[in-house]
Amino acid sequence: MDWDQIIKEFKIKATPSGGPGGQHANKVSTRVEISLDISNSYGLSEEEKDRLINNKKLKLSKSNTLVIQSDKTRSQARNKEIGLTRIFELLEKALIIPKSRKKSSPSKSSVEKRLRSKKYTSDKKSKRQKPDDF
Repeated sequence: MDWDQIIKEFKIKATPSGGPGGQHANKVSTRVEISLDISNSYGLSEEEKDRLINNKKLKLSKSNTLVIQSDKTRSQARNKEIGLTRIFELLEKALIIPKSRKKSSPSKSSVEKRLRSKKYTSDKKSKRQKPDDF
């Protein structure tokens, strides 16, 4: 993954933040929206693109675009910084290849413990039955 190329491909747009706020909120664009078109990115290899597109945790648009919005603070620069760190974290987490699970057999002591438990339960339930003399 070529981070420098990906940074150049980000489309950053500032819009007015929603909600109440008075004069300042109505005239200042503090919400930052950062988008990255994954399918047309030159900074990602084909394998990485497939991995990102098929990742269910990433909420992509129909055109395979990842969009992050940030409006936590009143500062546009701070919101841009927060959005960039979030999008970098998302991309890094999505590209991690999970380790394959190796099957393991139960230990000898755990098998014995399970069998002892089954035997105890069986004996306990058999004692609840009526005696054969009747």
